[in-house]
Amino acid sequence: MHILVSNDDGYRAPGIQALACAMRRFGRVTVVAPDHNHSGASNSLTLNRPLTVEHMPGENLYVVSGTPSDCVHVALTGLLDEMPDLVVAGINCGANMGDDTMYSGTVAAAIEGYLFKVPSIAFSQIDKGWAELESAARIAETVVERYLEERDTTDPVLLNVNMPNLPYDVVKGIRSTRLGRRMSAEPVIEEMSPRGFPIYWLGAAGKPADAAEGTDFWATAHGYVSVTPLQIDLTAHREVERTGRWLAGDLSPKRD
Repeated sequence: MHILVSNDDGYRAPGIQALACAMRRFGRVTVVAPDHNHSGASNSLTLNRPLTVEHMPGENLYVVSGTPSDCVHVALTGLLDEMPDLVVAGINCGANMGDDTMYSGTVAAAIEGYLFKVPSIAFSQIDKGWAELESAARIAETVVERYLEERDTTDPVLLNVNMPNLPYDVVKGIRSTRLGRRMSAEPVIEEMSPRGFPIYWLGAAGKPADAAEGTDFWATAHGYVSVTPLQIDLTAHREVERTGRWLAGDLSPKRD
């Protein structure tokens, strides 16, 4: 088995090193990761400049001057000699739950693998700071092990895994969940630059608005690992017919 590992915290991050080490149990591991932190990059691709790829001597590690999506895209469209059997991303320093998944570079790396029909899993710790990282790596190993043992379809999966920063033997178990929802983000923070013009910091993420049992927020708050199956189809299928009705007719503008 060949596993591709990426992240959004950069190739030096402790999380990706722990994840790559855990994945070696299952086979050959190739790490293709950004040269610096790209948290919040979402699914962005670099289209306005060429990318550089540096192969670290003596390691199966490639460092890319781009986003997490760039890393997986480059790996799957030319850098690797063969398609990997699995893409894993993380372990991220901080949660990627609810609405966060729309912005997450970690989840985006997994999505990029999924778009190429490769099973893909994103891993994140709930709290920042890398506490209990060894436990998180063991949980990632457990999730991958169970997926490989129990998968009953040839269709690729896209999983978003969030892990509480707890010792392995304290974690209550693993729950299959849905995404929760957050309230709107906090207001921006305005400051004055040293040169006398205003600058703005984005405000903190909103507090959970939907953290009911069954959500990723509920599971992690109660000591469980949350595993949320994701899909890419953004179509509001129930609205297609209704939208078609008010769009019906020719393109001539109506006049009074």
